[in-house]
Amino acid sequence: MLSPELVAVKAQTLQAIHDLQATAGLDRDQILVIGASSSEVVGKKIGSGGSLDAAELIVEAVLEARDTYGFQVAFQCCEHLNRALVVERDTLKQFQLEEVAVVPVPKAGGAVASTAFGKLKHPVLVETIRADAGIDIGDTLIGMHLRQVAVPVRGTLREIGEAHVTMARTRPKLIGGARAVYVLGERE
Repeated sequence: MLSPELVAVKAQTLQAIHDLQATAGLDRDQILVIGASSSEVVGKKIGSGGSLDAAELIVEAVLEARDTYGFQVAFQCCEHLNRALVVERDTLKQFQLEEVAVVPVPKAGGAVASTAFGKLKHPVLVETIRADAGIDIGDTLIGMHLRQVAVPVRGTLREIGEAHVTMARTRPKLIGGARAVYVLGERE
């Protein structure tokens, strides 16, 4: 039986995504990258005590939000797989990503990525992406997978479980200097 604190992880993850979505407005042509340490969520040092229960709740929440909002999702693996990403084969095709030949497992890839690999319809791994927004649960360092320019987003939660949460959306670069005219979207 799951503790009430652990059960709350799903609702907290959904809340974080809702907060980010309110600012980022992601759609089917955009990718949300999720980096999550299930160890940190349950109060342990990153990489030291992965929790399949926490991973299951996080992945369920992310996939539920994906189905609600329509964005694409990528789950970041741990550093043992060089932070490769689990995506649906359709995402790989849509964004012309390059597949890598590895399967994440809890001890090499992480509990969240390996759980996502088991839950997606047609999972594949890719080495890199340029995501439009991201949620980092437990300081897993997702920045390498975000487009330039990343803009911090402050949500209503600072933690999911016991893990620190950082969120960001991206925006196009502003180039051209003092005479340039910028067309900023509603998100600015």
